[in-house]
Amino acid sequence: MGTCSACGRTPDQLRPLEGSVTTMRGAFLHAPGDVRLEVRDDPTIVEPTDASIRLAATCICGSDLWPYRGIEPVEAPAPMGHEYVGIVEEVGSAVSTLKPGQFVVGSFFASDNTCEICRSGYQSSCIHREAMGAIGTQAELARVPLADGTLVATPDRPPADLIPSLLAASDVLGTGWFGAVAAKAGPGKTVAVVGDGAVGLLAVVAARHLGAERIIVMSRHEPRQRLALEFGATDVVEERGDDGAARVKDLTNGLGAHSVIEAVGTQESMMQAIRSTRPGGHVGYVGVLHDVELPGEEMFFSHVHLHGGPAPVRRFLPQLVDLIWNREINPGKVFDLALPLEEVAEGYRAMDERRAIKSLLWP
Repeated sequence: MGTCSACGRTPDQLRPLEGSVTTMRGAFLHAPGDVRLEVRDDPTIVEPTDASIRLAATCICGSDLWPYRGIEPVEAPAPMGHEYVGIVEEVGSAVSTLKPGQFVVGSFFASDNTCEICRSGYQSSCIHREAMGAIGTQAELARVPLADGTLVATPDRPPADLIPSLLAASDVLGTGWFGAVAAKAGPGKTVAVVGDGAVGLLAVVAARHLGAERIIVMSRHEPRQRLALEFGATDVVEERGDDGAARVKDLTNGLGAHSVIEAVGTQESMMQAIRSTRPGGHVGYVGVLHDVELPGEEMFFSHVHLHGGPAPVRRFLPQLVDLIWNREINPGKVFDLALPLEEVAEGYRAMDERRAIKSLLWP
């Protein structure tokens, strides 16, 4: 099995031992820039549909930086984290598809996966959904509501080197995948990706897997450009805003891309995405939007389709787990910093200062 490329640990070191956690700890945001690891109450089975898991790995999301930077208000101290993989410790009496000891991957919204909305493929809008961010998974243990509908078990306990990729499936891979699907990426199409964070980079993986002929990534950062090219991008555009949109049109005979994935969430990035899209093309927007206003008249005459929102990661999880398990994709490469949970504050600083694309945390 070897060692994990992200941190050099052996499989035995990566797999938590039964009973190894004696004091439950988790990350809390106390104020902008102030993240602390503190003692928390151990999770318990509250509803018969719950499960509790011991985290094998967790991480920091780009969306966690909004409250960290003070842009998004939170009631402090707020538990942090919504991405997670781990081993089932206990299940409620109504849980029928999971059992203790299984390795599982979940998504950032718990969902029953049975309601009419879930069955249509939008589990992140489940009528019974619960936000995992309110529970906080940058921790050693976590309660997962609606466990049967939320968690996907792997075929067996994974080798160490697959754990980062399975963790990526919990959010950023699934979100990038939804962005590519919403943008109608597919064979013969040119895809542009606005945003070179983990979601944007993994949208490149998704677009390539979906058969895109050409993938243009918008990035000014050389390490991220290299990773995008490794994932399957064919072109790099460094310009931003209207200049970036003009450059995409230069590369597409003045027409624009068929499919554009917006993975940032600002006014500039959204308009860059729309203006990079040809008439009749599609924008898949998955960046968490902040203060974005769309010009109605321009939208009316653009003939650009918009579709996006919180990614229904659960829709894609079985397929993504299978692709990772069979080593067809390696999304774990987006983790360029691995730290023990005790150093969660440094993980936030590194991402905030763009010293890291994405910080992985080992409980």
